[in-house]
Amino acid sequence: MQFLYSVASFVVAIGVLVTVHEFGHFWVARRLGIKVLRFSVGFGRPLLTRRAGTDGTEYVLAAIPLGGYVKMLDETEGDVAEADRHRAFNRQPLWKRSSVVVAGPLANFLFAIVAYGLTFMIGVSGLKAVVGDVHLDSPAARAGLAPGQQIVSVAGRPVNTWESAIQAVLGESLDRAPAALEVVNADGVTRTLTLDLSTVGVDDLSRGRFFDALGLEPLRPRVPARVGMVEPDGPAARGGLLPGDRVLEADGTPIPDWSAWVQYVRAHPEQPVRVVVERGGARHVLTLTPDRVQDGDAAIGRIGAGVAQAQAREALDAFYVTERLGPLDALARGAVKTADVSLLTLRMLWRMLLLEVSVENLSGPISIAQYAGVSAQVGMTRFLEFLAIVSVSLGILNLLPVPLLDGGHLLYQLAELVRGRPLSEEAQFAGQRLGIALLVGLMGLAFYNDLSRVFG
Repeated sequence: MQFLYSVASFVVAIGVLVTVHEFGHFWVARRLGIKVLRFSVGFGRPLLTRRAGTDGTEYVLAAIPLGGYVKMLDETEGDVAEADRHRAFNRQPLWKRSSVVVAGPLANFLFAIVAYGLTFMIGVSGLKAVVGDVHLDSPAARAGLAPGQQIVSVAGRPVNTWESAIQAVLGESLDRAPAALEVVNADGVTRTLTLDLSTVGVDDLSRGRFFDALGLEPLRPRVPARVGMVEPDGPAARGGLLPGDRVLEADGTPIPDWSAWVQYVRAHPEQPVRVVVERGGARHVLTLTPDRVQDGDAAIGRIGAGVAQAQAREALDAFYVTERLGPLDALARGAVKTADVSLLTLRMLWRMLLLEVSVENLSGPISIAQYAGVSAQVGMTRFLEFLAIVSVSLGILNLLPVPLLDGGHLLYQLAELVRGRPLSEEAQFAGQRLGIALLVGLMGLAFYNDLSRVFG
């Protein structure tokens, strides 16, 4: 089911983003008087076809949802009636052709602004950037970070969650330069610290290693191990566990919070567990035997009990912050967010070309599908953020000066501007062959990275 959910989310995401990209080309072409023959979302066999408009434009939904195209009237692709030649793409002045080409990537950036803006209108939640623990002799310790401090800015950029702090530090790590951190102590005093990133690179901070590389732990919410729900006839009910019980110990091991209790139960399938609970101010000793269930390839324990939701929400609210803005402010913030993500992506790509950042940071369709499924399950805000990030990536990818991509067409048009005439067909075909080779190599590398992550 998780696989099917990821595939469905991926298809929806790619379908939306491809439609946005191709609509950019389509809309500008129509506004500039160019005749559009076909607007296709997907490749391969058409599933749905409809003709509409005075030009009889064919709208197609095709079987392979991994791309799309807008086919315009063009004398290089077939005979054109004399009455329509003035509307052919190849007959247009250079500025019109360039406008049509660049419109697709620009549509992706505009979509990202709107998507990020919607997230800020709905409300963006995140874990407060509060330090929980600092490892000895680590970059965080040498910077002077201490437990209880909240990071409020990185290199002059305000941050209020760990997510925004991580993105800001990643950007600074590309230059391996010291980053100024503004922190607020537990007593409310503001300090400015310097985080030395000369020995910490992007590869050290990415792929889930951020906190280990810096040598710190975020302050996480600790939900009390108080039972809120007990399934009838489950191991918890059979062992005498009741709603309202607070778990204190398991086989003599203290249980400080609900997370520790869950981990202990999962680690003891079909093993009797001696549990001490607090009930009505008194201690009670119970014996629970978790059922054995499969979680992928591993067997885990399960007792059929849930946390007390009211206390969980209370604990979480103290550690999470939600930012919600009005429409205009949200769109403005969305534009800033899109610019930040675009700049970070471009800098990462440039560092990869210089071999200063590992190409393992590239993700392919498998990873994108996994992220799509997870973000869709988390909620609308996270799925919109996912769509915005992928839309920015598509916009940047299509602007790369690689033949077959929009950036390649712009490169040809730049050469035409300099030379005063278009490149020869032989030169364009040679460029297309080079572009195919580069794209196949890039996709092969992305697939290799995906498979390496899946199979370890």
